Amino acid sequence: MVARTAFVAALVSRRTLMAGVSPLMALAMVSPSTAFAQTSGTVRPDVPVQANTTTAQQAGTSQDQATAPSEADNSPSPAGEATTGDIIVTGLRSSLQRNLDIKRTATGVVDAISAEDIGKFPDSNVAASLQRLPGVSIQRSGARGEPTGITVRGFGGDFNTTLYDGRRISTATGGRQIDFSTVGSDFIGGISVLKTPDVSLASSSIGATVDIQFPKPFDHPGFRAAVSASGSLQDRAGHVVPTIGALVSDTFADDTLGILSSFIYTRRDTDTNRVFVSGWPGNGFAPCQLQGSTATVCAPTNDTTAAPSQVRSLTGWFPQQYGAEQQRVQDERVDGRIALQWHPSNEVMVTLDNNFSRQTLNTDVYGFGVWFSQEALRNVKQDANGTAISFTQAGSPTDFVTAHNRQILQTNQTGLNVKWDVNEKLTVEADGAYAKSWLNPGGVIGSTNGDIGYGGRLGTNLGFDITGDSNKAFPTISNFGPAGDASRWADPTVIGSHVTVNQTQENTDELKQFRGVLTWKEENLTLKAGGQYVDDSFRLLNRSTFTNNFWQAYSGYGAPSGQGGGVSPLPSSLYQGSISLNNFIPGFAGSLPPSVLIYSPQAYQNYLTSLGNPQAQTVPGFNYTGGVNGFTGQFTEAVDPSSILAVREKTWSLFFSAAVEAQVAEMPLHLAFGLRNENTRLSATGQGRQPTSITRSTSDPTLLTIGFSDTQPVSSGSSYSYLLPSLDMRLVVTDKLQLRFDASRTLTRPGLNLLNPVLGIGVGQRVGALSGSGGNPNLKPYLADNFDVAAEWYYQRNSYLAVDFFLKNVSNFIVGGVTRQTVNGVVDPTTGQPASFAISAQVNGPDATVRGVEIAWQQVFGDSGFGFQANATLVNTNKPYDATNISQTGFAVTGLANSANFVGFYDKNGFQIRTALNWRDEYLAGFGQNQNTGAYGAEPTFVNQSFQIDLTSSYDVTKDFSVFGEILNLNNNKQSTHGRFKNQLLDVFDYGRRFTLGARYRF
Repeated sequence: MVARTAFVAALVSRRTLMAGVSPLMALAMVSPSTAFAQTSGTVRPDVPVQANTTTAQQAGTSQDQATAPSEADNSPSPAGEATTGDIIVTGLRSSLQRNLDIKRTATGVVDAISAEDIGKFPDSNVAASLQRLPGVSIQRSGARGEPTGITVRGFGGDFNTTLYDGRRISTATGGRQIDFSTVGSDFIGGISVLKTPDVSLASSSIGATVDIQFPKPFDHPGFRAAVSASGSLQDRAGHVVPTIGALVSDTFADDTLGILSSFIYTRRDTDTNRVFVSGWPGNGFAPCQLQGSTATVCAPTNDTTAAPSQVRSLTGWFPQQYGAEQQRVQDERVDGRIALQWHPSNEVMVTLDNNFSRQTLNTDVYGFGVWFSQEALRNVKQDANGTAISFTQAGSPTDFVTAHNRQILQTNQTGLNVKWDVNEKLTVEADGAYAKSWLNPGGVIGSTNGDIGYGGRLGTNLGFDITGDSNKAFPTISNFGPAGDASRWADPTVIGSHVTVNQTQENTDELKQFRGVLTWKEENLTLKAGGQYVDDSFRLLNRSTFTNNFWQAYSGYGAPSGQGGGVSPLPSSLYQGSISLNNFIPGFAGSLPPSVLIYSPQAYQNYLTSLGNPQAQTVPGFNYTGGVNGFTGQFTEAVDPSSILAVREKTWSLFFSAAVEAQVAEMPLHLAFGLRNENTRLSATGQGRQPTSITRSTSDPTLLTIGFSDTQPVSSGSSYSYLLPSLDMRLVVTDKLQLRFDASRTLTRPGLNLLNPVLGIGVGQRVGALSGSGGNPNLKPYLADNFDVAAEWYYQRNSYLAVDFFLKNVSNFIVGGVTRQTVNGVVDPTTGQPASFAISAQVNGPDATVRGVEIAWQQVFGDSGFGFQANATLVNTNKPYDATNISQTGFAVTGLANSANFVGFYDKNGFQIRTALNWRDEYLAGFGQNQNTGAYGAEPTFVNQSFQIDLTSSYDVTKDFSVFGEILNLNNNKQSTHGRFKNQLLDVFDYGRRFTLGARYRF
């Protein structure tokens, strides 16, 4: 550390270097987002510093010169390493050393990941790399097994801000977080995770700010290029799919102009097996429903004046729908980037860049489902918690479901950055960007659905049994098949048409932003002042056959089921085989029916359309009594007025920071103080309507149709302003030991999709499951007061041990509760009473404290090539979830889980192998389930403990050509979730292993 201090002093004292210091470089030793990755000693990585640390002057300097060690850096070389000349360290160890240097020299709490070389990022997915860092864990898409989001210190999703080169990126997903599976990692230069804020960058994340840094032409002056190609195979999908990418960079005109361009095409095919319960609604059971009841009549009621055996007096939970399915996912992603840089003088650098990504997900689903109604359950056996672990239901219908789901997420961002070193002390930076994201542009149908089966007089007296906890077993059903005949489980002669659902979510997010920064640097003092403006416009609408009620056009299952609607039998040509459910989820107990049918939802809908226009002729099987008005044969979608939402959010920010280098008892002290004021104005507009009637379908008695009044626009607005201070201190006790203290206030804004001013009630509903949802445009941001105390021991080259204690006091938590209420006095025809809707809504609620410790250890064993990284995060809160609380205002902090990671590696002589072990304990993911219509508020979703092993390896055949391989999920980990109690399984996904083999060439 003495050598490092001397190096800083040398830089400060040299006027020739000071003339080229940019705003980012000026904070290199004190800013958590832009720490300068300078190695000590004579061993240096032959790779560039982070892209966003390149100053106007350095950008025209050759890479060797820009990263060469200072003359003042006379620290001794580690034992066993040569001291004559430069020893060039490349690959993984070089990357780890840069990451260590960034962490060590940052004033705030920062962790970093660097590319090992141009076109060589450590992992195939950005989130997969991030989970190796202390305090960071990931969320996976169950259907793909791909990491899609991150949680930092227990805060996930919207609590983390992701930036591209310091700029916010738009996202049309409906929240503020990005889907990390849409970010191609092949040509990323590095990632910084700021766990304490840099006020000149952002203070809008209680979890962390993730800054993804892309390469630029002057990072590597001269001509550079890299190409890579690989094939991947998921063990169940059974075929190889490609990934190919290329990056070309060059500087010319005496290194005053530069251009970089990259393109990546990625495809992943995954066949995932899933067993599910759509939700565990809570409500009361009547004693007559219980196992052993001798009651001759059972009509459960909430009327407390009725006979005690009929009153729903026993607290309990039941599965709303149970089934299994196979999801066949094709994930295609195209990433493109171009960056132009102009270096007209040593004092000025102009950068223009554009980032484009388009992800297309095509998913084919084949499964079955059975629907349960609580009042119809008999022979119910409850466990001590009230969960129905065994029951029967007479007349249970069986549905064979297929769907083709298509989702397109496209994002394009253009940015312009100008850096001007006005003189040796003053630097000016201006940065502007425009970004837009689209979800399902161009008339895409998001989901085309087919639902066939049998019910009515063929409905079975189905048995349901829970055989274990959700992490090791799924429920078993018995007495299945038409009228209980298991041998005819999938008999096409009795199967008929049921509901047909098409639906599409269409969102756009348009983001305009500008940031200006002035930096003044004196010896041992750096001042920054500036402002930022962000204009975010979000639009959402949903189209579906629920809205026009076309989903019920041919419901009823047809003649064999004895109901008035539906077509049966269906043409045999529709069926394309079946998928066996035998040993469907290896390692899990529980049994399933024999198989599910394979058929095309498009072909199924085309067949029903071919039957003709039921308004012009009589079409047998059409639901003439179900309120399906206006249906002429086509299953066209209609816009749901209550889903229309336009939100515009404008935020003005002013910030100031001061960084000082001083001495305390002859120990270097790095001190930074920052202040950021954020003023936000928000407007939200939706379309509102009131329910006026509810009718029951005669062809399918489980279905309800809602009538509505005319729609009217509803608008609302709000504003708020917050002052967000920060303080970072780093005390260098010795050249190996340093201490940190950090304090700050940060905020997280509510998700844009939560700000709808309209109460939405869907047209198509089911008996006993009336529901609706409402937004709240007056939601205020979460606020957090954050504290960190840390010690870091850098005991040898490329090795360190760090302990960080953190505390977050968070207020204004947004609580998503469910309440039972009547709406506009409409009557439920199944009860004759005012209809009771389960309404989901959000309000600002209580406060909570989150506290924990991060422990990180990195060890490289000299020049042996062996080493490891290990970290653990232990976290808890004063507001844990209380499963025994059945109030509708229950609250708990979500996302908190202990986690641990271990990466063992060998990297020497061109050969590299790395094994990563990632563990995360059970955690509360959030409130709300797929079916959430219970009387006890929003039911929780927990993610079970997970442990996954990944293996990567590469070999440098020549200096420029290498081959690589990867095995993800080597131990075949499954992802499972549960409800309020551990035996309330919600989902178990088996997404298998993935194998990749490829080659990389650079020149």
